[in-house]
Amino acid sequence: MPASSPLKVALVGYGYVGKTFHAPLIVATPGLTLRAVVSSDPAKVAADLPDARVAPDLAEALADPAIDLVVIATPNALHAPQAIAALNAGKHVVVDKPFALSAAEARTMAETARAAGKLLTVFHNRRWDSDFLTVKRLIADGTLGEVVQFESHFDRFRPVVRDRWRERAGPGAGAWMDLGPHLLDQALVLFGEPLAVTADIGVQRPGAGADDYFHVVLRYPTLRVILHGSLLTAASDLRLAVHGTGGSFVKHGLDPQEAQLKAGMVPGAPGWGRDSRHGVLTTVENDAQVHADVSPEPADYRAFYAGVREATLHGAPSPVPVEEGLRVMDLLELARRASEARRELTV
Repeated sequence: MPASSPLKVALVGYGYVGKTFHAPLIVATPGLTLRAVVSSDPAKVAADLPDARVAPDLAEALADPAIDLVVIATPNALHAPQAIAALNAGKHVVVDKPFALSAAEARTMAETARAAGKLLTVFHNRRWDSDFLTVKRLIADGTLGEVVQFESHFDRFRPVVRDRWRERAGPGAGAWMDLGPHLLDQALVLFGEPLAVTADIGVQRPGAGADDYFHVVLRYPTLRVILHGSLLTAASDLRLAVHGTGGSFVKHGLDPQEAQLKAGMVPGAPGWGRDSRHGVLTTVENDAQVHADVSPEPADYRAFYAGVREATLHGAPSPVPVEEGLRVMDLLELARRASEARRELTV
């Protein structure tokens, strides 16, 4: 493929994740062309993407020799078999998180990619959240000093259990598999691998078929990283609380990009990725607290797909190296085992 050719993409799955995240980001990223969508609902796809061909199944999309990249945005149980099929067909592959149902599945996928000589990466888009980029900057420039506690929340208020696969009993369901990969990946990017993990993963809503609560602590020599998620938190807007020897940073509200995508904003439009809710830095001077507004970093999920483009066309590093996706899977499993055993487990 000539270096100037656009990367031709097949998107597999057009549910919430495929429709809301992947399709708009692919279309809005220079150098990518959304050639095909695998969906059982062609009318839904045609209404949004009239220029994309709709394939009834993955096999038909893989048979198209023009397809360079396959994006897997299907239910979690399908990630591994579909990714392996695409790699064996000679395609590069992006898999939505979680990487797979298990670390063993993920390793099989990674081995298949190595054997095929193709890119395999995980859509850890929250590396490009405004709040995460802001706290990453504050840690890197020393504003917070040595970080001793990092608390990261993804809370919701959904007291009524919805009839969808993420909330029914079954492989890959539950809040920990849904939200845990984001929080784990961010923690690993900032602080590397912990020494040990404790976890409490459970069900709190009547009738829920899968876990809807988690509280996971990653232990480092001094630092403690707390990852928390709940679907029964009405006051659900705490995002980050980071404490260090130089001060504290507290941020409320989620990165705006998901809400902007749901509202139909085109990625890159004016205001895209601009968080209106600023964080607060608290320091102590002469025994008195001093509060300062912290302007959020601009954010853009298209950076992930731009990274995929550069990696496949020009040999640049992957935006999310497969080894980092495997680390997240290992810790997802370790936390689950720690919760079941009700004790700390070493990494």
